[in-house]
Amino acid sequence: MTFEEARAQFPVLDRIAYLQAGSAGPLSRSTVEAMRVEEEGDLLVGRAGGEYIERILALRAELRAALAELVAVEPEQVSLTSSTTDGCNIVLAGLDLRPEDEVVTTTDEHFGLLGPLHVSGARIVVVPPDPDQIVAAVTPRTRLLALSHVLWTTGQMLPVHELREHTGLPILVDGAQSVGAIPVEARGLDFYTISGQKWLCGPEATGALVVADAEGLRVARPSYFSQRHYEPDGAFTPWPGARRFDPMWVPSALMSGLRAALGLRPEWRFERAAGMAERCRELLREAGQDVVVPAERATLVSWHADGEASQAVVARLASAGVVVRDLPDTGLVRASVGWWTSDEDLERLVGAL
Repeated sequence: MTFEEARAQFPVLDRIAYLQAGSAGPLSRSTVEAMRVEEEGDLLVGRAGGEYIERILALRAELRAALAELVAVEPEQVSLTSSTTDGCNIVLAGLDLRPEDEVVTTTDEHFGLLGPLHVSGARIVVVPPDPDQIVAAVTPRTRLLALSHVLWTTGQMLPVHELREHTGLPILVDGAQSVGAIPVEARGLDFYTISGQKWLCGPEATGALVVADAEGLRVARPSYFSQRHYEPDGAFTPWPGARRFDPMWVPSALMSGLRAALGLRPEWRFERAAGMAERCRELLREAGQDVVVPAERATLVSWHADGEASQAVVARLASAGVVVRDLPDTGLVRASVGWWTSDEDLERLVGAL
């Protein structure tokens, strides 16, 4: 598949420079068509009966396997969720942390991780997103590292595998800005969250959670999908593997849409995305912008809106057909550069600035 053929799957790119996959990626024709077919089937055939239930269960199994392959783990280690926040809540509720326990995180985490951390019951230790400072913050009371693989603020990548190995501590990785943007191998990590609607360009309210050892995490938020048998008092026997953590009935349209989106990933996607992100940084610097350039970086590109409120910059760019976002309380403007981003998109961004 050529770049032009792949990009043509996203009609929105004909109108605007879409640099916002860090919040929600563009939807492809095939994704929307898969969703439409499912909804039309529900309209005409209904949503009941043994055959319908069997098809839904098969869809769940198929999507679970596809997501597992995406991050190099086994299907039995994948739970279907609605978001990365969902995954963080499942893990932190199931760990049964106490006030005497500590969790190390960084200053640059999204509330989707920070919120669940705050209500976990543990003491939260916050340090700058520097590997050495993360390691230095570990004490005998530390029970968990909770970090983003790619920081949502600057696109900095953290060495999550190395930190897991060096500290020997369980690690919860927020994968919201990594899966679909950079190559990801979740094998060897305890917990890894996946967003479906961001860099995978799937429907909203889709995602997954990788749990390396399901037996080591309590089911703190059981759903009907958690159990294979239950008693009148609610005691239940959980399913083997991470499916016991499935929090909800995922609509068939969302599952089919995400499955279609996963099928539209060109082999060259990571190389092109990385190259375009570097080109974006280069063009912004040449235009006099104060660009944040981490040593290890992914496909989020941020710069300081010097002399102008970041919200005003975003609004001005939107009026020129360029979609980016501001990062509240940071003074930063952020562009999400994907494999679908064209040279014309970047020229349009810089020209509008």
